[in-house]
Amino acid sequence: MRRYILSFICVFCLAAFAFSQDQHAPQSGGHPAGEQHGAADHQPAHGEGSHDAGCGPIEDHGFDPGATAFHHVSDQNVYNIGPIQLPLPCILYAPGHGFTTFSSGRFHPDSHGNGHAAIDGYVLVEGLVRRIEDPSFPKGEVEVGHHPYLKKEVQENGKEKEIPYVCYNSQLYPTVGHSTADFGMFGGGITSFYDFSMTKNVVTMLIVFLFLAFVFSSVAKAYAKRDGMAPTGLQGFIEPIFLFIQDEVAKPFIGAKWEKYLPFLMSIFFFILGLNLFGQIPFFGGSNVTGNLAFTGVMAILTFLVVNLSGNKHYWEHVLWMPGVPSVLKVLILTPVEFLGIFIKPFTLMLRLCANITAGHIVITIFISLIFIFGKGQWGPSLGTSIGSTVLTMFMMAIELLVAFIQAFVFTLLTASYIGSAVEDGHGHDHEEAGAHH
Repeated sequence: MRRYILSFICVFCLAAFAFSQDQHAPQSGGHPAGEQHGAADHQPAHGEGSHDAGCGPIEDHGFDPGATAFHHVSDQNVYNIGPIQLPLPCILYAPGHGFTTFSSGRFHPDSHGNGHAAIDGYVLVEGLVRRIEDPSFPKGEVEVGHHPYLKKEVQENGKEKEIPYVCYNSQLYPTVGHSTADFGMFGGGITSFYDFSMTKNVVTMLIVFLFLAFVFSSVAKAYAKRDGMAPTGLQGFIEPIFLFIQDEVAKPFIGAKWEKYLPFLMSIFFFILGLNLFGQIPFFGGSNVTGNLAFTGVMAILTFLVVNLSGNKHYWEHVLWMPGVPSVLKVLILTPVEFLGIFIKPFTLMLRLCANITAGHIVITIFISLIFIFGKGQWGPSLGTSIGSTVLTMFMMAIELLVAFIQAFVFTLLTASYIGSAVEDGHGHDHEEAGAHH
């Protein structure tokens, strides 16, 4: 059990580090300028009527369910329990300005994650820290406009992108998001600052990690005290799952060396399963850890390293120079395909888990949004759509509960199969092929 706990701690630490360069957080925030907020969110600042400190009127384009859904699946610098925003530590770095550390509570965020204050040029927009690059903007803590302005700017590539602005002293200041290691594929890239903060997803991983550590420790103690006796309680719940992964995944797919890789398989299975189930709890963080490419990318990289560092001579011979195959086919077709397969396998692992979990969260949010789309604040339509939305949401949550187990199992199963192909005995494989020919 000690090996399983140590392996699990390594997986957790690497996954937590990945969120310092989160690839899946939208750079412009989730809610557009037109999302319907509460009446308090539209209160004018500094007595300017419908204007915010003389910066102009706040645009309202109506409720946008798509933007709302993406907002709720994104990582953020605040942790929310229902309408309550819990502050998190912000660790920000800007080249030439050094590190800036403070609590996100100093932004004075509202229920939608929009901060009312700027700290050393940093602001909070829809739960995400952004930076004002204009050197004329004052340092220290200053009060800014109550609502971010969203304006369209034409980028160098000719595409339009919504850029949040904040208002201070009757002047609008554009903001930029934190640097992301997505090479521009998801609208990010390298900007003027880096965010190494403890985000909502990291807090969720820490909660699940501590809970699973408690579960594993309790089960280990139960085995020590009840040696040779039938399992009961928590031990009786964990043992069938453990034995299922051991007997139906590790042994048949890895073979004689299954025991060596069992701690790794158990770590990723229980960690992914725990995060999937935690994300199903309503109004408690709304975390989407396993639907984040930063997390699934780390899980895929770990699998990639374990598989290829464990590969024996037969594995690499099959990848780089398949014996018994004409040289022309090797050089032109088979070797390039097999070599690409080394990287395609973990890439598909990353995308499969992320896409399945994110899709479920988005669909649930869209079903809830039907109340606002069709109800439009009227009692009659809102009541009818609320009933239909609730039924659809409950059905989808039941499906998501099943998906939580399936995706954890599939990720573990494929990982075991990749490891098995890397460590299998070439002689056994050759005998199987010979038998097939006969």
